[in-house]
Amino acid sequence: MLTGYLTPTGGRVLVDGAPVAHGTFHPAQLIQQHPERAVDPRWRLSRVVENIDRDTLDHLGIQPEWLTRRALEVSGGQLQRISIARALDPRTRYLVADEITTMMDGLLQADIWAKLVAAVRECNLGMLVVSHDRDLMRHVCDEVIEFDSGIPREFK
Repeated sequence: MLTGYLTPTGGRVLVDGAPVAHGTFHPAQLIQQHPERAVDPRWRLSRVVENIDRDTLDHLGIQPEWLTRRALEVSGGQLQRISIARALDPRTRYLVADEITTMMDGLLQADIWAKLVAAVRECNLGMLVVSHDRDLMRHVCDEVIEFDSGIPREFK
């Protein structure tokens, strides 16, 4: 609901104290676990990141030749970098990162998280990280809340 993908059945969701108008850019962006579900396979990747500056693409390690390809023509890690870049649109204020590196090896996970956390800090964004990996959460998050049977509790 925070990112506008689901409609609340009651109440309302506010971002920075205001409702988000339907059909406009949403200031809270979702980075999904499965980037292949988040990118239209018919589009060239250049279209996916058309509003993103070259510095951001370079920071995330996105090679210019990837942008001439479609989603099925790059690896999962490459496509996830594209998805992260798209979420870093200059209008974004918050990110929701939902298990974004779960299916990657440890080195790729570390690289992607280091670059994402640096970008979040540089752009002064809020980020909600959803993960089952406690070590990852301790490493990338300032505050961690664990849900046990739907009940939130803080853990160290």
